[in-house]
Amino acid sequence: MAAVCEVLKEKGNEVIGVGPTTPVYEAIEKMVEHNCGSLLVMEDDDITGIFTERDYLRKIALQGRTSHDTAVQEVMTSPVVVCESGTEIDEALAMMTDRRIRHLPVVEEGRLVGIVSIGDLVKYKTREQEFRIGYLEDYIGAR
Repeated sequence: MAAVCEVLKEKGNEVIGVGPTTPVYEAIEKMVEHNCGSLLVMEDDDITGIFTERDYLRKIALQGRTSHDTAVQEVMTSPVVVCESGTEIDEALAMMTDRRIRHLPVVEEGRLVGIVSIGDLVKYKTREQEFRIGYLEDYIGAR
């Protein structure tokens, strides 16, 4: 069974982040610029939270706050659920489903090495299954 590190090898290790005092408006601009649904909130090399589209909708839009006057640290989700790079993909998917999250930072010996989305994991699993099906069809057809 494949591990999350295999997904990162294909996807890359880039993590888009912001500082805790970044205004929400700037964070949203960064999310749009990078076409991503979340940003890690970092202080030095430490993950202090995660800011997601869901955080914006629930804690800014619905509460009548302004994105220009609100710091990310006021609305981010914390603590952050993380997984180890050796975590099997099925286990990571189960963690995400159980906790109703769509983005999972990946750590190795406590150090951030990347982030995966539920879409990244499903795409990897789909390709893996398509390969297996193709292999089995070729095997059956050869008989």
